[in-house]
Amino acid sequence: MDIRHELLADPYQSKQKATQVAMYACTSEEAFRHLMHCFESDEYRLAQRAAYSVSIATHERPELIRPYIGVLVSQLKRTGIHDAVIRNSARILQDVTIPDEFHGELMDAAFDIVANRQIAIAIRTFCLTILFNLSKIYPEIQKELRVFLEESVEYEQAAFQSRARKILKRI
Repeated sequence: MDIRHELLADPYQSKQKATQVAMYACTSEEAFRHLMHCFESDEYRLAQRAAYSVSIATHERPELIRPYIGVLVSQLKRTGIHDAVIRNSARILQDVTIPDEFHGELMDAAFDIVANRQIAIAIRTFCLTILFNLSKIYPEIQKELRVFLEESVEYEQAAFQSRARKILKRI
């Protein structure tokens, strides 16, 4: 399968096509690498469509994403890319074990995203979970996270408020 071609073949992305590409990418590390190449692309539409397939493939075979954790972290800091790339990167990062060498960079990126009300709410809520997960390893950020959430929760959208309240109960 030519993953790039499949992702761009239809005028609109469908869940069926994204799943088909993801299942193919799960067949081998090489196929997954090709999907990740599309995900990292500067080609706006290609990266957007690959993002959903990467998320599905990672859910099916989480071990395939391990070599690309650094890529996911760096995607959180990119500008000029589709929200889907950042959203799916954050979605994956909230559910996987992050190697120690990425903790600082991820923490900085997640705090920046959570504090920026111009960023889509789904991305911000995924980053809240990332920060909560990191706070289990680094208890010293719990205070900063708590203060931020307590001060901002009432001004946020319902999805953010819900996630924030759950996290506040647990820290």
